[in-house]
Amino acid sequence: MMTLEDVTSLIVDVKDFPKPGITFKDITPILENSEAFRALATIFAQNTPKQVNKLVAIESRGFILASAMAQHMNVGVILMRKPGKLPRKTLSQTYQLEYGEDQLEIHDHSIENDDSIAIIDDVLATGGTAEAAEKLITRAGGRVVQFQFLIELGFLKGRDKLSSPVLSHIVL
Repeated sequence: MMTLEDVTSLIVDVKDFPKPGITFKDITPILENSEAFRALATIFAQNTPKQVNKLVAIESRGFILASAMAQHMNVGVILMRKPGKLPRKTLSQTYQLEYGEDQLEIHDHSIENDDSIAIIDDVLATGGTAEAAEKLITRAGGRVVQFQFLIELGFLKGRDKLSSPVLSHIVL
């Protein structure tokens, strides 16, 4: 099996994307390589607390990672999406962006009071989205026992906004 170092060596830096001054961390080469993708899903699954019974996947790359993990863990995946993307009744959480607001939603029936949740996403940056996800899950009655990210942009201090434990496999 590939190691985490082998897997992360496939990440490609794309300068000035999506706008000038930003370096985007492109994980698609990992997803395109079946051995790397399988290894990454296994690493994520093995590092998830045993009491977790559901994964919350943040749109959109979190969907990919959590779905692959779930196959190793025998747990369900809850999709957390932007407004208007889920077909049934939802719960929502508004959060602040640098300029304005955004919102996350889950189906209102997805989380039960005894659910132990791990929140999965590819990148932790400023922490606004992750913080909103944690608040939404807590309001819905779940317990967030872990955040798990492939990459954390540590200099942005996003983890400081989160009250649940954070595991980032790469901290830049």
